[in-house]
Amino acid sequence: MLSAVMILLLQASTPVVAKPQDTEKWSPEPPIVTPAAAIGNPPSDAVILFDGRNLDQWVSTIDGSSAKWPIRDGILTVDKKAGNIQTRRTFRNFQIHLEWRIPADVDGEGQGRGNSGLFLASTGPGDEGYELQILDSYHHKTYVNGQAGSIYKQYPPLVNATLSPGKWQSYDVIWTAPAFAPDGALESPARMTALLNGVVIQSDAVLKGRTVYIGQPSYKVHGAAAIKLQAHGDPSRPISFRNIWVRELP
Repeated sequence: MLSAVMILLLQASTPVVAKPQDTEKWSPEPPIVTPAAAIGNPPSDAVILFDGRNLDQWVSTIDGSSAKWPIRDGILTVDKKAGNIQTRRTFRNFQIHLEWRIPADVDGEGQGRGNSGLFLASTGPGDEGYELQILDSYHHKTYVNGQAGSIYKQYPPLVNATLSPGKWQSYDVIWTAPAFAPDGALESPARMTALLNGVVIQSDAVLKGRTVYIGQPSYKVHGAAAIKLQAHGDPSRPISFRNIWVRELP
């Protein structure tokens, strides 16, 4: 009769046969989300920020009052005198889609040519958050980390995928917010993946900090924050937006 020790030794020396089922996970099942019928339209779990009807989801960054940019024929146009606008709600990690159009008759040069910006994680007046630049960069030059598709003053876009003024263009962005320790130390930096007109222009970029015009970017502690659209002060004709929605991510 084999001893218990011998049985254990035999079991230990018997090779384990791997099976496909060993690495199959059956639960929990991901929630079902119904995609839109047309690419760019909101899926079933999206928070609609602008669908052409009103600005109920937006406020002025000047005083927190209702946003006052004009809407005409379902299109939102920047009012530079009214200042920036931002979402009433705050978000942490998310996917956002928006469409923007530089006026066909845009004038100006460099940064003064249809300038605006999509700001991720803005916490209030004077706090710009993290900017994905909007600009006419179709055969018009400026500093590369300030052209359309750049993470402003940090990273130029991987490619220039802009269309000519007068055409609608789209941003699709995956935003991962920074995380901070209880003492305020940075635990993990913000990250961004972005597509312009369906083309990857930022690929899991690790941000150096919040957007600043002069000097080097740095972090300051924040949690969930608003999404902001910029009314840039340059003299060029204002740009327009449509079809803005966001999906919160875990």
